[in-house]
Amino acid sequence: MKTLRQVGIAGLFLLVPILAACGDNGGDSEATKEAAVSETTVAAEFPVTVGDITLDAEPQRIVSMSATATEMLFAVGAGNRVIAVDNFSNFPAETASLKKLDAYEPNVEAISALNPDLVIISYDPGNLVEQLTTLSIPVFTAGAVADLAGAYAQLEQLGALTGQLAEAVQTSSAMQTAIEEIVAGVTKLNPPLTYFYELDPTPYTVTSNTFIGGVMSLFGLVNIADGVEEGNDYPQLSAEVIVEKNPDIIFLADTKCCAQSAETFGARDGFGGLKSVELGSIIGLDDDIASRWGPRLVDLVRVVAEAITSLLAKS
Repeated sequence: MKTLRQVGIAGLFLLVPILAACGDNGGDSEATKEAAVSETTVAAEFPVTVGDITLDAEPQRIVSMSATATEMLFAVGAGNRVIAVDNFSNFPAETASLKKLDAYEPNVEAISALNPDLVIISYDPGNLVEQLTTLSIPVFTAGAVADLAGAYAQLEQLGALTGQLAEAVQTSSAMQTAIEEIVAGVTKLNPPLTYFYELDPTPYTVTSNTFIGGVMSLFGLVNIADGVEEGNDYPQLSAEVIVEKNPDIIFLADTKCCAQSAETFGARDGFGGLKSVELGSIIGLDDDIASRWGPRLVDLVRVVAEAITSLLAKS
């Protein structure tokens, strides 16, 4: 008799039917993680339900309209079943040969013509979900996550939907372990270091209440944007505020979109005297990695750790 049980070390609750007694795979020990991976191998059986979507069989023709989801699908071993992606999906290299679809104005006819048995989106532009559902095409929304736990959970959700749950649990476990080790290897100061995270040169930024802000908080960093504009977690800071706050580290997440660099940032009016400019603690990030919450998040965490370590060595 089929039952429902909790699967995944991220504490994710999936409605996954398996032939087993109910149990709990929670816990952080290595033994528990190994047990979770072992049991979730069985949980890859279909039909499978995640959220409000149920798949009767393992999908063979997947369309990903989310660059993050695309990276996750390839990471868990479902990439060979991805037949089309949105025009922002550029990693891994295998995506170059896939059909590209417009992310902002997706064409329902173009998607349905591919005969997909699973479409993954990050948000619903217009009534895409309704139109695809009317055509009996399953749609799963893998929206932006609020924290690391959400990223791990979403990875496992996609693993469950594609019959790759064991691989997804292994991947999320490896991510968690790597991030924990990186963070543990960085010294936290008292008082803590401050930072400014730039989304574009205007300059828009993020507060600690965002996903990126949470990643930075792992290191004990203090965000200069916090409290500047109450109720807005993506405020636009003035040059005067940045100069007044004088952050220890600057992170530029606009090196690709807007060709920003330590040189262009330091050349802005009034920024020459910032201590981050003087110490060379302006870090150019890969826009793609910085804006996605997939497996390459480990790379972002590593860059932040290296920036802190480098600054401490100069102090």
